[in-house]
Amino acid sequence: MTGSLLGHDTLSSSQTKSMKFFATFALWLGANMVVTTILTGMLLVPDLDFRDALGTVVLGTLIGAIPLVLVGLMGQRTGLPTMVLSRRAYGNLGAKFISLVNICMLVGWSWIQALLAAMSLNYAIESTFGYSNLPLMTVICEAIVVLVVLRGHLGIERVERWAAVLMLTLSLAVFYALNSHYDLGSLLELPKRVDGITIGIAFDIVVATAFSWISSSADYNRNCNSPRTAVCATYLGYFTATLLAMTLGAAVSGLSLLNNMEQTYDPTQLLSHFGFGLPAALVIFLSVMTTNIMAVYSATLSAMNLAPEMKFWKPALTIGLVSVFGALIPGILDQFQNFLIIIGGLFIPAFAVMICDYYLIDASSYNAGLLSQKQQIGLPTAKFAFAAYLIGAGLSSYWTLVSPLSFGSSLPVFIITGLLYWASVKLLVLPGTQLSAQQTSKG
Repeated sequence: MTGSLLGHDTLSSSQTKSMKFFATFALWLGANMVVTTILTGMLLVPDLDFRDALGTVVLGTLIGAIPLVLVGLMGQRTGLPTMVLSRRAYGNLGAKFISLVNICMLVGWSWIQALLAAMSLNYAIESTFGYSNLPLMTVICEAIVVLVVLRGHLGIERVERWAAVLMLTLSLAVFYALNSHYDLGSLLELPKRVDGITIGIAFDIVVATAFSWISSSADYNRNCNSPRTAVCATYLGYFTATLLAMTLGAAVSGLSLLNNMEQTYDPTQLLSHFGFGLPAALVIFLSVMTTNIMAVYSATLSAMNLAPEMKFWKPALTIGLVSVFGALIPGILDQFQNFLIIIGGLFIPAFAVMICDYYLIDASSYNAGLLSQKQQIGLPTAKFAFAAYLIGAGLSSYWTLVSPLSFGSSLPVFIITGLLYWASVKLLVLPGTQLSAQQTSKG
């Protein structure tokens, strides 16, 4: 059995369908009920007024979670991780490029998570024992992450269940405390800034948060026990976590400004202003660690897609070491907003192609044959997939950095990229061409 407690996870499709409805709901709730999602909510206020911020969160999450669910369903039906699924549309070589992009994004995500976890642990130890050493705490946090990752997906599932309960409890406690000590109604009167994040940019950021998880969706949902679980539990868990966490972030940001408190990206310092201190630091530490575990695990599977013969522990350990050094880059948290926008630009077109290929072109080719590096999978479509991806990434960069759209670039890029790929395959791939792995093999 693959994915055992020994952590010998592979790219094989022979996975144990261990995730039932609650386990899947808890995994995606725990994945996004974290401080980085709270910080995303903080970015929206006061650039937007509180009503617009909440409306943007709801709409962006409802829409952004759909591709996340669709890729997860692909994993459940095939038993294959995300980057292996990319081989059908992009071909073996193109899938390696997508895997490299994915590794870079997940490693960057791990840098942020490692630093946030270290900051929380350092706060807890300093407040208890008076000892402070952020670099050492970063090393300790990432070492724990790697040890859990080496236990495989079954170990991660168990950890995520506890994280979901803890973070849900904490968020409800924070809302209760805020309501008890502050006038939440005053948030509706908080004036927005004249220059800042627009609704379109805010929508892109919320959607990009969903897309930051899409590359991990099939990695975990391949273990769901049914399609219903993969769809409903994932959507419900992700939406619940995002709505609560971003609403909390927006509320805390607004109240801190109304009460002349200093805004900070250090979550423990932030929540200590509201009377949580040490307990908040410990729970935040656990929640950020679990999210980092998921990022490192998926980055490891992506690395194995580059070299399937590689032992699982080697990329896991390497990625853990790289994350330690990246987390210590000065000012890394100041680039959090830009990082989310980059994720959207690189991930949205990549997965628009994959979703279109599976649901509109040729789902029958998504089988265990994708595991073979000898078969020339995706030859008829690879050039069209890669071209559509590059055009989509270019449009995303242009509409985000050069000439921003008032309604955001995420949806237009997703739709245009998918349509370009679909039309090119339908019109330019010769009728009757077989796209299945068996037919495209060179024997």
